Amino acid sequence: MLSLAVLLIVLAVGVSAQQPDEVIKTDTSLVQLNVGVVDRQGHAITTLSRNDFVIYEDGVRRPIATFEPAEAPFSLVMLLDMSGSTLGFRQQIQGAALRFLDALSPEDRVAVVAFNGKGVQLLLGFSTDRRRVAYAITLATGAGQTPLYDALKFSLRELAKEGKRRKAIVVLTDGLDTELRNKDRDVLSKAATGSDLGAAIKPESSSQLNSVLNEADRQGVTIFPLALPSGDPKRLPLPDPAITAMYTAARTRIQLLADRTGGRLHEIRRLDDLAGLYAQVAADLRALYSIAYQPSNPSAHDGKWREIRIEVARAELVARTKPGYYAR
Repeated sequence: MLSLAVLLIVLAVGVSAQQPDEVIKTDTSLVQLNVGVVDRQGHAITTLSRNDFVIYEDGVRRPIATFEPAEAPFSLVMLLDMSGSTLGFRQQIQGAALRFLDALSPEDRVAVVAFNGKGVQLLLGFSTDRRRVAYAITLATGAGQTPLYDALKFSLRELAKEGKRRKAIVVLTDGLDTELRNKDRDVLSKAATGSDLGAAIKPESSSQLNSVLNEADRQGVTIFPLALPSGDPKRLPLPDPAITAMYTAARTRIQLLADRTGGRLHEIRRLDDLAGLYAQVAADLRALYSIAYQPSNPSAHDGKWREIRIEVARAELVARTKPGYYAR
């Protein structure tokens, strides 16, 4: 690990990210996919070529327009939850994040973004200088509320500036976005007495969640949430139905972030596991192929779901990517 004595010679400036929503303009004529392939034992396969893949949209085979092998570099946002719920284990978070850097490719460009009660803060823009990235991680601090989805939107705006590179967000959070919790609480307050509170909240209908998913779709960004135990509905000290419903909805949303973008949700059972899970995410990134294809009707923005299916030439291999997208 880099010593702080060396790191402190580098200056990093926090930039306020309290900005209005922007329209991200990208080339949306192609559908961008990050695809992982494993064998029957779960081992990653990283030696395939363009001709090993066949893509179907709504059951119709589509030609592959671009293909990047698994070793191609990424532009990656390290997104750190510095709200009040993470105060008790900042040292473990920063230590694991620093070790994560060692597992990345030297060509990977990394940005560091933190969010807390004061909003979203860019601690460092995209860089391959690991000393500057490591120093930026040590600057992450704060308390207060959790603007998770504002931070995800901000990260997508930063990634939009990275052009056609492969893109990912690794977000460490409990998932308990403050604004969405307030909305969920309002829904529960209006639920009929004696009703199933868990069914009252529809986490997949959140406009904040779907805004993030739509932008991730447009850019081909894969999201890897690292879910802190403080947001686990199964670990609540008191089984209050309303609180359990809100925590369950929050965890469902970050599961959707992973599933819909082709990433993977890693649940942190113990803080001692954090470094290992960061290493697993790095391994996942190194095993992704990036593929783009032309949809059958790219101008049809009808809001309907388009199902994606990928086949691999070798029958013993299994491909994993996002299941589809809404044509918006």
